[in-house]
Amino acid sequence: MSKIRVLVVDDSVVIRRLVTDVLAADERIEVVGTAVNGVAALTKMEQLKPDLVTMDIEMPEMDGIATLGEMRKRGIRLPVVMFSTLTERGAQATLQALELGASDYVTKPANVGSVQASMAAVREELIPKVVALVGRRRSTPAVPRPGIFGPAGTSREDAARSRATQPGSGSPLHGTHSAHPALPGQAASAHAGEHALLGRTPAAPVVRAGAAAGRSRIDVLAIGVSTGGPEALTRVLEGLPADLPVPVVVVQHMPPVFTKAFADRLDQKVPLHVRESAGGERVAPGTVDLAPGDYHLRLRRNGDVVTTVLDQAAPENYCRPAVDVLFRSVTETWGAEHVLAVVLTGMGSDGALGTVGIHAGGGSVLVQDEATCVVWGMPGAVLSAGVPADVLPLPAIAPAIVDRVRQHRPLLPSRTSSTPSSSLTAPSGHAGSPRTTLTSGVLS
Repeated sequence: MSKIRVLVVDDSVVIRRLVTDVLAADERIEVVGTAVNGVAALTKMEQLKPDLVTMDIEMPEMDGIATLGEMRKRGIRLPVVMFSTLTERGAQATLQALELGASDYVTKPANVGSVQASMAAVREELIPKVVALVGRRRSTPAVPRPGIFGPAGTSREDAARSRATQPGSGSPLHGTHSAHPALPGQAASAHAGEHALLGRTPAAPVVRAGAAAGRSRIDVLAIGVSTGGPEALTRVLEGLPADLPVPVVVVQHMPPVFTKAFADRLDQKVPLHVRESAGGERVAPGTVDLAPGDYHLRLRRNGDVVTTVLDQAAPENYCRPAVDVLFRSVTETWGAEHVLAVVLTGMGSDGALGTVGIHAGGGSVLVQDEATCVVWGMPGAVLSAGVPADVLPLPAIAPAIVDRVRQHRPLLPSRTSSTPSSSLTAPSGHAGSPRTTLTSGVLS
């Protein structure tokens, strides 16, 4: 296979050199050029035809955000990995970049004075993403996609209509811990995990919807997602009603600061109430608890009350928060037969072992299909682990969740029933978008 051609864009000569040296040291990658700002980068994209671009956010003359907008206007469809600072401002700018079509991001090293440490940090996070994103692009035809929340100047309804006509590709976002462990059964070393990730997972057969339907009432929805998560998770949550009668708990691989910014943005965009968990909150129907960066999210039951618990136990699958930790906890708290687990786009295999336990205990598992994933590592790992999950395209996942939650729940009559159901609403005082509700089992 030909080398991956990368264009490095950054106004800092130190960062340009660091990134170039890291990439060039990998025999699979060739740095074909560098640029100091967006204006120069756009010219070099046309001239050099790179496979992928790494880009700073803050640059003179034309910054990274403006460059992404111009790429969109010109129809330049390349994977773009943004370089971001681990600050609130950096988090907001990165999320904006992802909305505009950036594929992923890495955080800049905190101390560029320590060259070896900086190179190691960038190498660990950047190389797997470059290889995975370009491998995905080479094996799958590029599909135009809107931003996560729709282009600037469009209404939320317009954006939703646009999304309904597009296969969901997704905007990756990945945390400070590289999620590239080996698949179940492989040696659990960082080296083996990286090789497992960087190889292309064979396409798995699509399981007919309903194959993994559980036998008991669903009492909790648990979602795990990594690279490609912001767009994929947004689309799923947009399709769920405000009166969803079960709590939702989510692990999105993302560093501190970023999870709070992401939760706040989601809270203004989707029907459900979304919050970054602070630990100790009571989980509730119609509310999404998002694990904060660098903390595992677990649940604790005291009678009928279930609350969130955060800890900084050792990373699992090289991740903290880890999806497997969450999936084990919901299984212990509600019983596997009452869990609906959803695994969306992402690198590595985090969540696969958790779904094995959920399925074995009679629970339900849905995974995003390969065609609509940015990286099919995590969903593919579920199937590789032998779990007979329902494999669905991104637009079909929210309706499948609603249908599955409605089963064995007398307050949610079938879609053909004319009897309205009682509603469970999001917590009062929430100042988000107008809330979708579930009436007679139908989204309204």
